[in-house]
Amino acid sequence: MTTSTGAGIRAVAERTGLSVDTLRWYEKEGLLPPVRRGPDGRRRYDEAALGFLQLVSALRRTGMPVADVRAFVRAAEEGAASYGRRMALLTAHRAAIQRRQEELRRDLGLVEAKIAHYSDLVARGLDCQGLPVHPAKENP
Repeated sequence: MTTSTGAGIRAVAERTGLSVDTLRWYEKEGLLPPVRRGPDGRRRYDEAALGFLQLVSALRRTGMPVADVRAFVRAAEEGAASYGRRMALLTAHRAAIQRRQEELRRDLGLVEAKIAHYSDLVARGLDCQGLPVHPAKENP
């Protein structure tokens, strides 16, 4: 449920696609700053918390190690004094993402080449050794 004091954990789970258990684990493991609690003791995620959660999700989805995310969160809690450290973490992670993108581009090229190879064989009626493929006889 979303109220003027923030969204509850189930609403945040639905909005983000993360499970309630994942959200709780992120908080327990220090991957999120402490989430404010309402008078009823339940977590209340304001817009700032949701924005931070979106960043953390992107960092994890793109392969940032848990320890680095935790270091980023701890640095963020220090405010402006940690901008340099946070920028260094993000810059290093950006480089890792770019390396991974290049690997994926190369891998995609190999997959596309193999698809083109098989398409050519099928169009020419050949097997992988270049021999003609004979249609299987149907059983009566």
